[in-house]
Amino acid sequence: MKNELARRRYVILDRDGTIIAEKNYLADPNQVELLAGVAEGLCHMQRLGLGLIVATNQSAVGRGILDLATLREIHARMEALLAEKGTYLDGIFFCPHTPEDHCDCRKPLTGMVKSASTRMHFDPAGCFVIGDKPCDIELGRNIRAITFLTRTGYGSQVEKDKSASPDFIVDDLRQAAQMIEWILSQHR
Repeated sequence: MKNELARRRYVILDRDGTIIAEKNYLADPNQVELLAGVAEGLCHMQRLGLGLIVATNQSAVGRGILDLATLREIHARMEALLAEKGTYLDGIFFCPHTPEDHCDCRKPLTGMVKSASTRMHFDPAGCFVIGDKPCDIELGRNIRAITFLTRTGYGSQVEKDKSASPDFIVDDLRQAAQMIEWILSQHR
């Protein structure tokens, strides 16, 4: 079983602006809203045999805007909405710190991915990283993964500003899944 997991590749996804609508310090589980194309894209990725994990900076916890119990409720609501659409996450990893805390888990640093790879037995360099902010793309670069900037959330502005250099720019997770399928087909 461990050898099978070691060969499995993962998609590392940002949360806000990539899976759910950007709400600027989301603190209410009732405001969780899946973005268009998310469920279809994630289902497609799972059909390709990929694992799905979320890596999200949540400085709202460190700033006292929400507590860990509320963060768990937000994640439970997101997972329930995804389950209604037939897709599931393999794990959610978050950094509760503020930038001033200088931790090693806050994206673009790699602490969250190191924790995930240890727990789930995968090679970070074999991953696909998808997000809407420069820190997501930098995280992908830091682990030598293939990076995708999605035009959802802040992504359109990031593309316009050229403040990140992703491997690919896609409209949404549906288009990311199509591109990942093409990438995987090139390496068979």
